[in-house]
Amino acid sequence: MSKLIILRGNSGSGKTTIAKALQKKIGLGTMLISQDVVRREILYLKGGDKTKVSNLLYTLALFGKENCDIIILEGILKTQKYEDLLKKLSIEFKNNIYSYYFDIPFEETLKRHSQRKCVNEFGEEEMRKWWKEKDFSKVLSEKIIGKDMDKEDIINKIIAEADISIEIN
Repeated sequence: MSKLIILRGNSGSGKTTIAKALQKKIGLGTMLISQDVVRREILYLKGGDKTKVSNLLYTLALFGKENCDIIILEGILKTQKYEDLLKKLSIEFKNNIYSYYFDIPFEETLKRHSQRKCVNEFGEEEMRKWWKEKDFSKVLSEKIIGKDMDKEDIINKIIAEADISIEIN
């Protein structure tokens, strides 16, 4: 049975960094679905049509369920806009869903953003507009990732909690 790992939180909180490192550590055949890639690159949308984005995220997750052992979905995925998607995914994946919310202070997200490749695409003003404090889901049983956890600790926590076997090469 496929497992779905959901990583949510504000821009600059570390979701994408952890998702990519987690995918690499778990290994080949691990599917990574990034909300930003779906919205900005695949659908080429600047802002808002969450229906198209949500539908494609769901379709990709279903593809992953049929073809992969582990699916990682990462993105801001604000509850106000994506609660229906989160409900559908929790029904589809039942007890095989592992969800984490990156509860990182705004100042720390700015610091992390300054070290990203996309630092020149947007800045503090946009991040303040997008900011949603403690946007916890009422649908998911999210575990909290705090600012003091380092990358390896987060990855090891997720792997242990999702009971994922890692092949040593």
